[in-house]
Amino acid sequence: MKFKCKKCGECCRHIGGIIPELDRGDGVCKHLTNEGLCAVYESRPLICRVDDNYAAFPEFKTKREYYDYMYSFCEKLMQMKQEREKEV
Repeated sequence: MKFKCKKCGECCRHIGGIIPELDRGDGVCKHLTNEGLCAVYESRPLICRVDDNYAAFPEFKTKREYYDYMYSFCEKLMQMKQEREKEV
């Protein structure tokens, strides 16, 4: 089982206060390219690798439960993006 990332870049646009060492100063990851992809994808930090990071979250009993949580987080970020786009 692998996490199916949509590669939208939304999680990389909301790291302010969560991962300060990656924040370029505006809440966006310093490795996010203008195309919305990760410039260091192959060597990205563990926190950015959903599949490999499961062990860091012992509150999830199963990988499926962890993935469901991560997918719901992705959905919330996508909804926020859609709301921002409506305002413009």
